[in-house]
Amino acid sequence: MHFNFNFSAVQILWTLTFAAILVLLVVLLGRDRARRFPWFTTSVVIIGLRLLASRLLFDRLAPIPMNTIFLSLALIAGLVNIVVLVELALHAFAGASRRAWMITTLVLLGASAIVLAFWGPWPAWKTLALDSALAWLRLVQFITQKLDLMVDTLSIGLGIVVIAFGRRYAAPFRSHTQQIVIGLSTTALAQTAARAIWQAIAMHAAPTTQAEYERVVGMQEKLYNASSAVFVLVLVWWIVCLWRNEGEERDKGKEGTTEAVYEATS
Repeated sequence: MHFNFNFSAVQILWTLTFAAILVLLVVLLGRDRARRFPWFTTSVVIIGLRLLASRLLFDRLAPIPMNTIFLSLALIAGLVNIVVLVELALHAFAGASRRAWMITTLVLLGASAIVLAFWGPWPAWKTLALDSALAWLRLVQFITQKLDLMVDTLSIGLGIVVIAFGRRYAAPFRSHTQQIVIGLSTTALAQTAARAIWQAIAMHAAPTTQAEYERVVGMQEKLYNASSAVFVLVLVWWIVCLWRNEGEERDKGKEGTTEAVYEATS
């Protein structure tokens, strides 16, 4: 018997991502992690809503209402992600001094500002004419793109800081805080890499035939599919880590060592 499954890579990734999000929400609520990380839980819910909207509404509404819904969700998601980073930083560095907070915050914001300034085009503000719904949508799209870039930059920076200094405060490796931050920074790295590679390809690509154009577009799809696959792995990482209690593996290791010593001496 021959089975023919006509599923594209995008459909498979969508299904895996949505299923993993549902499982992650069950873990967050069932293991009482949502009470400790309410904004992170909210961000996961928003990701699920955006996935559902993309599946249920795409090509089923007029362009302006559809783009209004998608861009509104993207803007909300970006703002919530900023709050998530603040939430995780507060958990990770609860005992840090005010001076350390100020220095670290300024460094991360400065690095993010440099990336925003030099990565991607900026419109000539004098040419902006917000006199139509389409013009407003273009402005919101520009804001969400820059906000996503800012979130990715801050996520990578926070990941470096937490991995380097989290052990001194309240975020050692087996803590849920550091495990969540590692997932966020990994996702941000994958998205940033895909964005950078695609921009480099687009700058030098000059397709002259339909076949060459389709090949370039196919490369873009593969890059973003790879980024989506990384996010699926991050979701699995979060599911496993948040299901376990903090330091569970370490405690089991200590128990095993104690039992071995006891057996050897008895």
